[in-house]
Amino acid sequence: MARRAEPTYQELVRQIRGSPSVTPDETGWKVNGQLWWMWAFSSDELTVYSIQPGRGFEQATAILGADFDGFLVRDGWIVYRRFTQAVHQTCVAHLLRRCGEMLEVSTSAAAPLPSTVKEILQDGLNLRDRRDREQIGQQGLAIARGKLEARLDRVLSRNYRSLANRRFANHLRREREAIFTFLYYPGLDATNYHAEQAIRPMVVTRKVWGGNRTEKGARTQGILVSILQTCRQQLRPATEFLQKMLHLPKPKALELVPLTPR
Repeated sequence: MARRAEPTYQELVRQIRGSPSVTPDETGWKVNGQLWWMWAFSSDELTVYSIQPGRGFEQATAILGADFDGFLVRDGWIVYRRFTQAVHQTCVAHLLRRCGEMLEVSTSAAAPLPSTVKEILQDGLNLRDRRDREQIGQQGLAIARGKLEARLDRVLSRNYRSLANRRFANHLRREREAIFTFLYYPGLDATNYHAEQAIRPMVVTRKVWGGNRTEKGARTQGILVSILQTCRQQLRPATEFLQKMLHLPKPKALELVPLTPR
């Protein structure tokens, strides 16, 4: 089945590289008892999985290409910042979760940083909702957005005694230009939930049976789950699609999603 599906998989890779917005994520995976990584690259229309022996830029570009220049909605993993031609949006949900985790253990002296950042991020999401409901005009949006950014910059201009606060502030400084991208581009996601939803069933699968015994098995896994997940996103019966693929005289790409030019 994987041999029959290989051309279709390569077409999905080509299409994800041309998608206007991609959300990546990765999770640990085992191949022959060794630590590999299950990568997922998702858009609104399709998902490409790839099981590879690393978690670096080389592995990410094997699917996305080094010259990807669309929107990249991702978590704070440093590798993603190396896509220098992309327009970046860091996952606001990850930042909010980190704020919450810090507040659970922070002293009263250290709590103001995560508390203030949490408030700023939530105000940013509320501003997005007002924009999407057309409750604020473009000029008002620009003014409110500027005030949010100024508040964050004031927070990041300070020095912090707490080690946890210093680490968080440094992370926010690195991510600064990717935090409020969603307020500049209507329709852009503020979180990487597409990829998290795609990676979740893979995490469950790993917990149930561990991974793959061979590299060939890992390749087969990546190809077939890419097609199954994309069929699900397209509300297509996966069984029907796979049956059609099996009955082809020879392997060829079957169209799952028409490529929309960026």
